[in-house]
Amino acid sequence: MNRTRSLVRRTAVVVASGAAALVLAACGGSGDDTGSAGHGGHQATDSASAASAPASKGRHNTADVTFAKGMIPHHRQAVEMADLAPDRAQSAEVKKLAADIKKAQAPEIEKLSGWLTSWGEAVPAEGAMDHSMHGDMEGMKGMMSAEEMTALGNASGKAFDTAFMEMMIKHHEGAVEMAKTEQADGAHTPARKMAADIIASQSAEIEQMKKLLGEN
Repeated sequence: MNRTRSLVRRTAVVVASGAAALVLAACGGSGDDTGSAGHGGHQATDSASAASAPASKGRHNTADVTFAKGMIPHHRQAVEMADLAPDRAQSAEVKKLAADIKKAQAPEIEKLSGWLTSWGEAVPAEGAMDHSMHGDMEGMKGMMSAEEMTALGNASGKAFDTAFMEMMIKHHEGAVEMAKTEQADGAHTPARKMAADIIASQSAEIEQMKKLLGEN
């Protein structure tokens, strides 16, 4: 009987020891897993950060889309106005100004269109500024009406020079305002850089045109 009790006692001790070992192993495993998960979590986070680092340069938001969709037709109209200058302007300064505007804005239209395409957004169709976007003038500040464009196209000589500069000042002021909104609200680094360039270059052209008009 004593031998049986002793055997049972030893068996219980062994079982208890085994259970304790299992508990310790489980705790140790849990600690290791937690540590591993912790390191793994950091590694996953670090990997995600590394992966998103270059992507963050290309991230965009609604303000960027609005800027691109508004600036494309805005630039197109400026280029259309500039195209009238070689045959109608009298002033060499106005002809050069028009050439500079076209040289700067035509490539920007391509960049803006490329961004919209890469973002899965539709590029405004040619001529969209006349009717379909009429109700979205908040994003198209400084745009000329169809009547104003017709009047400019019918002008020539000094009358054209004056009308061109007066209209382009208004047009540029609208673009600068749109660019400032992009600077404040946009997330896409290249778009914000373009906005800064627009503010600098068009503000300088506004001052140049005001001087030519004798306003300064």
